[in-house]
Amino acid sequence: MKWLNAYRMKLVLVGFIATFVLSAGSAYADFTFSAPVRLGPPIWPAQGDPQSCCFSKDGLELYFSQNRSGGYGQNDIWVARRETVVAPWGEPVNLGPNVNGPQSEVDPAISPDGLELYFNWMTDERLRVCSRASKDTPWSKLVFMGAPFAGYDCIMTEFSADGLSLYSVSNRPGRYGHADIWVSARATSSAPWSNPVNLGPNINDPMWEFYPSLSSDGRVLFFSSNQQTDGTTLELFFSTRATAADAWGPAINCDVINQLGGEVYDPELSPDGSVLYFTRGSSAYQSSLVPIVDFNSDGIVDAADVCIMVHHWGENYSLCDIGLMPWGDGIVNVEDMKVIAKHLDDRLIAIWKLDETEDDIAYDSARTNDATLSGQPLWQPDVGMVGGALQLDGIDDYVRTNHVLNPADGAFSVLAWVKGGAPGQVILSQANGMNWLCLDSVEGYLMMELKATGRSAGPLMSQSVITDGNWHRIGLVWDGSYRHLYVDGMEVAKDVTPLSDLASAEGGLYFGVGSTLAPGTFFSGLIDDVRIYDVALSAEEIAALAQ
Repeated sequence: MKWLNAYRMKLVLVGFIATFVLSAGSAYADFTFSAPVRLGPPIWPAQGDPQSCCFSKDGLELYFSQNRSGGYGQNDIWVARRETVVAPWGEPVNLGPNVNGPQSEVDPAISPDGLELYFNWMTDERLRVCSRASKDTPWSKLVFMGAPFAGYDCIMTEFSADGLSLYSVSNRPGRYGHADIWVSARATSSAPWSNPVNLGPNINDPMWEFYPSLSSDGRVLFFSSNQQTDGTTLELFFSTRATAADAWGPAINCDVINQLGGEVYDPELSPDGSVLYFTRGSSAYQSSLVPIVDFNSDGIVDAADVCIMVHHWGENYSLCDIGLMPWGDGIVNVEDMKVIAKHLDDRLIAIWKLDETEDDIAYDSARTNDATLSGQPLWQPDVGMVGGALQLDGIDDYVRTNHVLNPADGAFSVLAWVKGGAPGQVILSQANGMNWLCLDSVEGYLMMELKATGRSAGPLMSQSVITDGNWHRIGLVWDGSYRHLYVDGMEVAKDVTPLSDLASAEGGLYFGVGSTLAPGTFFSGLIDDVRIYDVALSAEEIAALAQ
């Protein structure tokens, strides 16, 4: 049995559940990690050892190796698909007999164009490839890779986003340890691969390096290594570089994730850089990469942090360079402002994430404005725009809160994700007050009935129909003079002339019904992530929060 097989067998035997505690002060470069979530069906059932995975370039396909029913042998390569990057994964599909057979096929790597699939057998370390003419045609029978990969063990491949670099693990001569990570290049997708080049001592050491996973911009490399343990336990590390042409920096231990205990290996980064998949023991997990936006480390994200960003606007200032990905794009600009806008929660006076799965309480994550469900709304933990959502039947379902805000007290903003609805229905209203966000009774246009106290005051009407069955981020802003309506980050209506005030009301809020609970105003559809701010958000912040 060759060197990797012995190590694989040890990994399969390691597996236990541990409690994870996210260290409050831990940060790595510009990001940290959220609490890992164990993956379950349909991709990973209760049993079955996952043997690595890889994403398609658009993030809508996940290729992985596993021994599950319906296969051709032991571990087969499967693909799961989803409609959007926030949608749940569909039931996995086996890649068929040209790819899979009686052996164990492991470590898939799909090319960015989706036309090449590299993988290994668990019984040897010879690299194989299947190809296809288009994504709609079957895979060819496997072909063994020749030079420069033949003659040496070559496993765990990973494509760069342009398909012109191939990272792999090998014990070929020139290595620093037992197994190193190498990279080979080609001029075009049809050109031959160059001889692999060792990634150097910042990545590789005298021990074992496995499972390279490269970010789409080529600037961050995740991998597994036992370089900081007793030599028997794999942990996760990452290295960064300023550009894809620069040398890799020193390896950084992902100790927040490694605190899980046991073997932690097989990292795979989503194409947008937002989620890291990995394996611990015989279970698969995912963890979000969370940008560090508390620039002055005072425990809150507020205007002081925004001022720091503005002070370094247009610079290559790593502290504030948190977009497009968590590690930035080399300049402080509007992409970074979009990220920090999502974290300015100190201005929130209420946020109902609607991610609960049972009972009749919708918890306020910002303060203490917990809401109560009426009727029989259904928690939908897997179909929300941000986590779960709440489904209302349009008959008698709604949500009520105690007093949260008086519109007459000053500027404020409201945002919500919605899907569905019909003309005349109401999304948000105030008891003994007015309908805040609703749909007109004829066309279903989004409108706001919050108005001034004068006799001539009227509602604010848009020309935007949101009842098309898609998710929409809707919002209203009162800045003290003008009312604004937003749909999907765009302003769709604004007062022509300023108003002196808004009518006062002290009642609680209703989600999914009008202010008088009248028949016909009950909302039929999904509501998610309702937020209320005690300031008038800017158009740029509204756009960022609609992403």
